[in-house]
Amino acid sequence: MALDADTFGQLIDTIRRFVAERLRPLEAQVAENDEIPNDLIQEMKELGLFGLSIPEEYGGLGLSMSEEVRVVFELGKTSPAFRSAFGTNVGIGSQGLVMAGNEAQKTRFLPGIASGEIITSFALTEPEAGSDGAGVRTRAVKDGNQWKLSGGKRYITNADKAHLFTVMARTGGPGAGGVSAFLVPADSPGLSVGAHEKKMGQQGAHICDVNFDDVAVPPENMLGAEGEGFKVAMRVLDRGRLHISAMCVGVAERLVADAVAYATERKQFGQAIAEFQLVQAMIADSKTELLAAKALVLETAAKRDAGENVVLECAAAKLFASEMVGRVADRAVQIFGGAGYVADYGIERLYRDVRIFRIYEGTSQVQQLIVARETIKRGG
Repeated sequence: MALDADTFGQLIDTIRRFVAERLRPLEAQVAENDEIPNDLIQEMKELGLFGLSIPEEYGGLGLSMSEEVRVVFELGKTSPAFRSAFGTNVGIGSQGLVMAGNEAQKTRFLPGIASGEIITSFALTEPEAGSDGAGVRTRAVKDGNQWKLSGGKRYITNADKAHLFTVMARTGGPGAGGVSAFLVPADSPGLSVGAHEKKMGQQGAHICDVNFDDVAVPPENMLGAEGEGFKVAMRVLDRGRLHISAMCVGVAERLVADAVAYATERKQFGQAIAEFQLVQAMIADSKTELLAAKALVLETAAKRDAGENVVLECAAAKLFASEMVGRVADRAVQIFGGAGYVADYGIERLYRDVRIFRIYEGTSQVQQLIVARETIKRGG
């Protein structure tokens, strides 16, 4: 349910100020310490950021997709690690519950997710199942009136802070039809979380292994029907891909603004480097690509809000926007020259931060396959 124009405008203004006044000044500190300060997390909760996509009846803001991507455009103008603090609550960690949960499950979990009291995490990826989501090996075996989960998950965002996992586990035979989804509290006996990985970028956002050793899960914690877990995961990822696409646009806008500001101040051969046509060409290419990505994201969000099938468009947006922001970041480093390679300016950090966008929630190659498959289905 969309907000009225005035209320939504106030929300955007508030988030814009929060990004400029609270988040951007702390980017270097968060990158250095690999941790987001607790007082910032509390401010995010108070702003309602953990409940952007949660329906209003469960305590969230209930934003439409068109509104959500506009919020994410603003959040993209700072370190992507900040968004990760609440990103799983807004996206992949909560949307399976929103889309496929029954009323008892929603009433039990969604209010806490919306407030940030419950941090969620989405446990699909495994050592042998990343892009091949239907190949999960974590098993759920019926044991009396409950399920027992055994196996391991890898590179799980926010696992070290999560209170609730959405876990994909095999309850049947091979392939997508044998996968079911479960809601698993983090304090379940037999569930353990490994140390967070040292990553190329996005310091402050943590990923960890999660292990399940005969973890007992009651039948009421199955999400959707048995054998429908893969379908749930794909619906969640479709939506998440559009969210990530919007994030790519926001970061690209930040990079272009920073590159232009530097190019107008930096002088070589007696004039600002912004006066040189080859520098202008890099700025023009970056601006044109980000505008194209932004238009695709906004159009796809509007179609999704209208109830249209946007599997193709979400994949196309993720493919184009994630590749686009990588090129924009590379040009920004080039415009900054030697300054772009040192840490003081923050450009090299954003260059590293955006690399993951082409990998998580479906690699660029997976998106190409989806776009091709859906285009053939539609006859062109």
